[in-house]
Amino acid sequence: MATDTDSRLVTAIEARRDDLISLTQDLIRIPTLNPPGRYYRDICEYLDGRLSEAGFHVELVRAEGALADSDRYPRWNIVASREGRAGGDTVHFNSHHDVVEVGNGWKFDPFGGELHDGRIYGRGACDMKGGLATSIIAAETFVHTFPDFHGSVEISATADEESGGYGGVAYLAEQGWFDPIRVQHVIIPEPLNKDRICLGHRGVWWAEIETMGRIAHGSMPFLGDCAVRHMGAVLSEMEAYLFPLLATKRTEMPVVPEGAKQSTLNINAIHGGEPVQEDDYTGLPAPCVPDRCRITIDRRFLIEEDIAEVKAEVTSMLERVKGERPGFEYELRDLFEVQPTMTAEDAPVVTSVAHAIEKVLARAPDYVVSPGTYDQKHIDRIGRLKNCIAYGPGILDLAHQPDEWVGVDDMLDSAKVMALTLAELLLLPS
Repeated sequence: MATDTDSRLVTAIEARRDDLISLTQDLIRIPTLNPPGRYYRDICEYLDGRLSEAGFHVELVRAEGALADSDRYPRWNIVASREGRAGGDTVHFNSHHDVVEVGNGWKFDPFGGELHDGRIYGRGACDMKGGLATSIIAAETFVHTFPDFHGSVEISATADEESGGYGGVAYLAEQGWFDPIRVQHVIIPEPLNKDRICLGHRGVWWAEIETMGRIAHGSMPFLGDCAVRHMGAVLSEMEAYLFPLLATKRTEMPVVPEGAKQSTLNINAIHGGEPVQEDDYTGLPAPCVPDRCRITIDRRFLIEEDIAEVKAEVTSMLERVKGERPGFEYELRDLFEVQPTMTAEDAPVVTSVAHAIEKVLARAPDYVVSPGTYDQKHIDRIGRLKNCIAYGPGILDLAHQPDEWVGVDDMLDSAKVMALTLAELLLLPS
């Protein structure tokens, strides 16, 4: 049942519709492409000006020494906080500010932030500058409407989530920003739909498989040993053995979409033979038998699986090929791994967001788990903070697609949910 507090917040959010639209457009128009990491400082300085004016204390934090940080492409993050009265919790909204490459097939300007039929288009509109803007509007509205709240409200915009988050949330967690002593509730506005609460994500293991051969003249391949053919045998074994095996593994986690309820494997990249030449090279390749071939695999695994078992399945497959194929040699190299995580449905931040969704949307939320990882992994593993979820506007299927968009009404509803969540967590009963 809505209270006077709820009504005041909802009315105040609705009055800021135009502000929410313009803020989202401004964020989209800063092309924070990752890789390589462009305009990170620019978006942090923009947010610094915005949040400082709203009374937040702002810190810009460079992840010096983190993966991908360099003088040319420094990994900049921003953390803003607004203190209330003593004796309350800290609620932290974390969004990543980086976006993936544009790709082909756009009808709208990828960095135009165009508003059309109630949708704002652009790279990062859905994933996740719309969510970032929504959390800012919600937080600003709450602290303005109820300046005597207890505890504190924090907003961060962080780097490199699209490439693992090591120059963003992982670095901040290592520096203590997500220590449970200073932060008690974290909401990550990833685009999981306004009526869903995302409790966590599947696990991931990235690895590189390399097959070896012997270089020779391409006119006499019988004098060499083709590493690409060896890799072809690996791919055939994957099709015959590994993919059918993974299809039998199912989870009780509420993963969406339905296909992600099973274990999956993606071959991210393949390369064999001589290195790819620069774009301005206009000649032909040399006639050589390739002595190296590499693939990168992306294995997503379930909370019911053990990472050692996941790796052993690939190793046994490679050993089987080795036993059947003369001259077959390989190397298997770990790139990175993330354990699955899932917050309990009765965790404080989950129940508070659920109550707010019921008030705003007049229905109970769905509880889901993401097919891919996001920065909750670092807040959980490094920060040791379990009271963390993803909740935000947008449709996950639109992420990384051409003509990515976020709906204005969805952002407004999500902002209301976020503001009512703050009220439940930070306002003492009268």
